[in-house]
Amino acid sequence: METDSTAPELAMALALATARLRARLRSEQAEVTTGQTMSQLSVLGRVSEAGTTTASELAKAEHVRQQSIAETVSALKRQGLLAGRPDPSDGRKALLSLTEAGEDLVRSIVEHRGAWLARALDAHVTPAERAVLAQATHIMFRLADCAPLGEVPPVRERDAGALGR
Repeated sequence: METDSTAPELAMALALATARLRARLRSEQAEVTTGQTMSQLSVLGRVSEAGTTTASELAKAEHVRQQSIAETVSALKRQGLLAGRPDPSDGRKALLSLTEAGEDLVRSIVEHRGAWLARALDAHVTPAERAVLAQATHIMFRLADCAPLGEVPPVRERDAGALGR
């Protein structure tokens, strides 16, 4: 990919590269999962990071409807990977957390997936490229978690003062 690519070209290349890496990671983790979907694994990862969270917070973080997250949470509860308890500050809500089995599954996936990716980085990525990947990782997280474009001014307007423009 050329460094002077247009935003649409870069967007397409980024989407394709992300999809290919995601497929590879899914392939590498296949032997340690017990049949969870990528959506379920993503929710387990978010709950693992948060410690406890609500279905509403998960839906917002995952960019899905409440109904979709309810189905995912229900499946994970049936599998014994997620537990809910009443929120002491709002009895209408449930606080979700990983069960011991959920923690074990997340840990095994992270170890297995991380081991493959670490080996791939060692074998195929130079130290200079690792520095670029580290920067790109931060940017990708920022993109994944950004507000809808109508709610926040574009970077060039918002950060022009900070960038000295």
